[in-house]
Amino acid sequence: MRIYVGNFAFEMSEQEILGAFEAYGQVQEISMIQDRDTGRPKGFAFVEMSNEEGQAAIAGLNGKEFAGRALTVNEARPRVERSTGGGGGGGSR
Repeated sequence: MRIYVGNFAFEMSEQEILGAFEAYGQVQEISMIQDRDTGRPKGFAFVEMSNEEGQAAIAGLNGKEFAGRALTVNEARPRVERSTGGGGGGGSR
């Protein structure tokens, strides 16, 4: 199961996230998302766990405060591909 973890402090380390989730079972993988330009964390990550353990982690950690911020923890939704077109469109007048 892929779990979205958001709203954590930028200073929070992968090890701290691992520690929080390991209380609910074995963590298979953590992907902390970083800004492409600066390399700094964006304040969210994805955690992979078994389905049962993942559900327990979501129930136990969603809304829990870490470093003064309430975590958002839920089942990750599939990524939506964005078009690379110019967008915006406008028509002629």
